[in-house]
Amino acid sequence: MHLARYKSVLGLPGMKTFMLVALVARIPGTAWTTALTLSVVLDRHLSYAAAGAATAMFTVGLALGSPLLGRAIDRRGPRPVLLVTGVVSLLFWNLVPSLPYPALLGCAVFCGALQVPIMTLVRQSLAQRVPESVRRQAFSLDSMAVELSFMVGPAVAVLAITSLGEAVSTLRVVGFGIAAGAAVLYAYTARQDAAGGAAEAELEEAAEDAAKAHWLAPGFLLILAVCTACCVILSATDVAVVALLRGHGQIAWAGVVVIVWCAASLVGGFIHGAMPRPVPMPVLLLLLGALSVPIGLADNWWALCLLCIPGGLACAPTIASSVDAVSRAVPPSRRGQAMGMHAAALTVGSAIGAPLIGVVIDGAGPAWGMAAVGLLGCVVALAAMAVQRGRQAAAAPAPLVPASAAEAALERV
Repeated sequence: MHLARYKSVLGLPGMKTFMLVALVARIPGTAWTTALTLSVVLDRHLSYAAAGAATAMFTVGLALGSPLLGRAIDRRGPRPVLLVTGVVSLLFWNLVPSLPYPALLGCAVFCGALQVPIMTLVRQSLAQRVPESVRRQAFSLDSMAVELSFMVGPAVAVLAITSLGEAVSTLRVVGFGIAAGAAVLYAYTARQDAAGGAAEAELEEAAEDAAKAHWLAPGFLLILAVCTACCVILSATDVAVVALLRGHGQIAWAGVVVIVWCAASLVGGFIHGAMPRPVPMPVLLLLLGALSVPIGLADNWWALCLLCIPGGLACAPTIASSVDAVSRAVPPSRRGQAMGMHAAALTVGSAIGAPLIGVVIDGAGPAWGMAAVGLLGCVVALAAMAVQRGRQAAAAPAPLVPASAAEAALERV
């Protein structure tokens, strides 16, 4: 285990501060789903289906807007994007309580597309500032920070709602939190030290023109397919955990199970970055899919905690590996757009996973639901391996014919 590489990442100028800023800025963005759902159900007294429709519309906006905002970052830089999206987010989350429900659905798509792209900005900045030799460790740290934010954000949203007695105030807190995160990143980017990415930019500048026209290639699309399959499994596991615990009358333990699952993912991300050689991205997806299948067999909360650990260990490494692959697959001038497409793939996977396993659970139960999504991940992983082998074989140089063999062939002719 190469822990020294983690020290190399954190030893870069301003990197510790940047990681802390990124972690804090992410937390409000992880709380919006819980806050919006409870606002529709508790304050508007509508159904969970109506709440799901509102969150789905916002998710559609996120998926559509991420690549466009990433391209805007490439062309204009991060500060104009942070300014516009920060203002829109502040206005939207403060106006949600006063919007009629039909207007909320329409505004959710528009404002979801203009949500502050924290994930894209952080990962693009890491790709720019961190040398390629330790980029895997940087993205592993980033994945661990994401797990921490998802452990904290939804819990804080529920705590705020129970403390304030209404979801309206929590929505406004989320809005101010997202806008504050955008403001902090806006101020931080003004004094970013470009030294971390300068050497790499000089090395890649010569090859950029040749690569610019070919970055959106099958290899890049393969990365996006792996990302989507990964998040299908993760969002499906969320639903399966609730369904299993509800079926056994132990729904109160859901928070404990999710914390154990996230903690296992955090540990897996740390191990992934500390390994001397990276595990290939399709292999990580294969492990995630295969190790997630047994989750559906749990018959109580503590067994569910134990069964979530193996699959959890593969969660953060799979995401970190895909981000690293994106950073290497595209030229620097298109990283923002590529990271935006990566974020969109994650969003699409999350949107597909929950209803997909929900249909299977309704028809056959949680065990078959987890088996279905786990095997789907394995199929995508195996297909990715086959494609990679084919591309490597096509790119391999033809073997040289020994001189003696060539002369013998000429004599026979």
